[in-house]
Amino acid sequence: MPAELKSTSQGKTLVLTIHNPERRNAIEPAIYAAGVEALSVAENSPDIRSVVITGSDNMFCAGGNLQRLLANRQEAREVQAQSIEGLHNWIEMVRTYPKPIIAAVEGAAAGAGFSLALACDMVVAARNAVFVMAYSNVALSPDGGASWSLAQALPRQIATEILMCGDRIPSERLHALGVVNQLADPGSALETALALAERLNSRAPNALASIKELLNEAPGNHLTQHLASERDHFVNNLHHANGGIGISAFLDKQTPKYE
Repeated sequence: MPAELKSTSQGKTLVLTIHNPERRNAIEPAIYAAGVEALSVAENSPDIRSVVITGSDNMFCAGGNLQRLLANRQEAREVQAQSIEGLHNWIEMVRTYPKPIIAAVEGAAAGAGFSLALACDMVVAARNAVFVMAYSNVALSPDGGASWSLAQALPRQIATEILMCGDRIPSERLHALGVVNQLADPGSALETALALAERLNSRAPNALASIKELLNEAPGNHLTQHLASERDHFVNNLHHANGGIGISAFLDKQTPKYE
């Protein structure tokens, strides 16, 4: 059975499910491409306000296909480089996507699967889920933005431990470190993520897009530059139709219905 990325919808939330049960939901170029295509289509759909990425059969993602990587050692270096570029196109799109993206993790998120979860805006994980940066276990260095994401999220010493030691990290430890947003009972990570997505779906999409863009820009901005960006986003959102809807609803003690 070929690996695939299943695309369904739950209300205004797009659910992307990694499905490769024979290899514990390992991801490969066809899945990267499908992820980029699915997000591209949903970006312009007013019916989609958020995205949840998960894995089938209570397993998030085992990372890369080691058999394929071993075979690629016999090919020109460009073959693997192009494959990683495909993954990185998807990771960058997840990171910069204007709509909220939530990872719903059951089982294990290993290697590139962990990288994918880190690229999402929020992470919901089952209490018994585990995360592992497995690269150093097979004499490889990380891809999928893992080193960037961990360096942004954690002290250097902890990021170094996770990447160099390659240990299985319980979801509860990552929750304590602030990498996992919510813990869920085993088997209910997707349900919990969808509930979180529904909360976001009720908020003004233009404001959420601004928040995500500002957060992405912040690490590279000087304070003066970032304050100017915050000013511009604020003014744009105030004069957006949703600004009027939100303020008026708050003053009238009503529930806003955003465009």
